[in-house]
Amino acid sequence: MSRGVGLAQITRHEDGAAIGVWGVHTLKSAFQPIFAFQEGRLVATAYEGLLRPFRDGAPVGAAAFFSAVPEADRGHVETLARALHFLNARCLDETALLFINFDPSHFDGAGAVDGALKDIRLVLNEADIQPSRIMCEITEQKLHTESELLRFVCHLREFGYQVAVDDYGAEDSDMRRILELKPDVVKFDGLWVNHLMATEPGRDLLFEMVRRFRGMGIRTVFEGMEESWQLDLAEAAGVNMVQGFVLARPELAPARFELFRRDGPNRPATAACTSPEAGEFPLEARAVRPRQKQQRYPFGKRMN
Repeated sequence: MSRGVGLAQITRHEDGAAIGVWGVHTLKSAFQPIFAFQEGRLVATAYEGLLRPFRDGAPVGAAAFFSAVPEADRGHVETLARALHFLNARCLDETALLFINFDPSHFDGAGAVDGALKDIRLVLNEADIQPSRIMCEITEQKLHTESELLRFVCHLREFGYQVAVDDYGAEDSDMRRILELKPDVVKFDGLWVNHLMATEPGRDLLFEMVRRFRGMGIRTVFEGMEESWQLDLAEAAGVNMVQGFVLARPELAPARFELFRRDGPNRPATAACTSPEAGEFPLEARAVRPRQKQQRYPFGKRMN
């Protein structure tokens, strides 16, 4: 594959995972499932790619890692991260959407936009992934001008990619950006959703925002789900998808997501697990937190 994806080298580990090297850091991909509500079930229909840095074999917090990367190099690191996620997606359901982050502050010129699109095409071709599977998450960072971001989003759509606005309710991910970008998906900031869910007026606001986005033809995702009652509230609000530790934690590639595999051609991805009482969960405990008896959503079916 092309080495124009950053300043670091990508290698293939003996377990099949693509690994990046940036200075003294080793960079790996992790994926977290995103679930849709379908006829009373939670169905894994997408995965978010997340970067996991390591130094001398020990994990390093993503925030600490990025803060140590010089500003001029952060765009290269983000490009490398996207390449790793694309190359490691072979461990996922081949029909699932891939949510991949794009920091808009890195696309402040025609050269940056064209370069990013070229890198994406090269790596997707290497990974044998169709552009229609890629959900480009525009993160909440501020831009000097929105014109290049709009141009970038237009080009993404021209090449068949989908667009999501990430962390709605935080920083610059507000309604103005929604109206300008007209995304396919809006992901609500997890901390903001948890705060609003705690009060009746907040819940009313969430319901109204989901209803408004639905009227605009925009799908919605609630992030940061940590309690089963939040899933009930999210379903009642009419949100399309949910993501959080109460459902599944991120898992390093090559992840073992057999639990969420699709059952066959043209069948929805459902969990091949028994009820929580049986304690049978194919994934490791850190990847999926066993559900309590009062929880209504074992993966793939609904408890009464």
